[in-house]
Amino acid sequence: MVMDNASVRSFLQVLPPVEFACVYGSSLHPSNRDKTTMTDYIIGVADPKQWHSENLKLNKHHYASWMVHLGGERLITGVADKIGMGVHFNPFVCWNGKLFKYGVVRMHDLLQDVHYWEKFYLCGRLQKPVHVVVDNLDVNSTNSVNLRAAVSAALLLLPSEFTEADLYAKVCSLSSTGDVRMLFAEDKNKKIVSGQFDLFHSMYKPFLEEYEAKKLLRLSSTANNQIHISQDFDLSVDSSLVSALPPSIRNQIRMKGVKEKLWETGRAINDTQSSLREEAANSLQRILRRRVMVSSARQAVSGLLAVGAINASRYLTKKVSKAWKSWR
Repeated sequence: MVMDNASVRSFLQVLPPVEFACVYGSSLHPSNRDKTTMTDYIIGVADPKQWHSENLKLNKHHYASWMVHLGGERLITGVADKIGMGVHFNPFVCWNGKLFKYGVVRMHDLLQDVHYWEKFYLCGRLQKPVHVVVDNLDVNSTNSVNLRAAVSAALLLLPSEFTEADLYAKVCSLSSTGDVRMLFAEDKNKKIVSGQFDLFHSMYKPFLEEYEAKKLLRLSSTANNQIHISQDFDLSVDSSLVSALPPSIRNQIRMKGVKEKLWETGRAINDTQSSLREEAANSLQRILRRRVMVSSARQAVSGLLAVGAINASRYLTKKVSKAWKSWR
């Protein structure tokens, strides 16, 4: 789905200038005709405190009143940085008869997360389809590092044979496993992949072709024109996949004494390699789950403080309602 660039840019005109902006979430769903759906933005700026100072003069009503009166831009950025993950969200902003939500982040923090997965928060957003509206620093190209790492992580967690849709679902799970919101109020039937399959395909096709050329996987077409993927649990493949992960993740995955195990145990090579893949996958899952749990919990608390009691209950009610509909 290609969004109307003019329409998504128009909302940004009421805000101070930004370095980066993208639309994400359910508003990108091709079949979404719900006019009450919020359009969600991630906005990158050089100096959040200065940006919020300017935005308070233009759009004070976008913020929770208690934050405006008790500390203004200093309190807004303080809560985002010290309690949350460096992102301040303003939800339920009504403009031109539509609802908007925008999260403001320091550009340095955004790029750090894309490269290194230290917080594993915004990088997870950018592993799924987004519509880039403003990109003064070429974040879209920089994000290729993030997408390649996401493919590598997903491949480590997948079996020897799977479908293209399975791959994208696994990519989505990287940033959702451990998310505290999933425990009680997240719609469990979002069907992100099925609703945005073509967008996922266009995002990840270059990396699938790159990995096929490197003999890390094999691609074949199915009857319904989807791609069937197979991979070997080979030591060289595992090493290549792990090496594509960010350093902080890579250094925590322990491929313990691979060659020594082969010589000392005398076990079949395939069995040993399979167990090593499983060991790497389990280690990766633990690392990502821990990071997602911490980041989602901190951002949830920060978000509740930032939006105020009324909007917090409104947002939670909306999430529970979506979950209830999916469970019925």
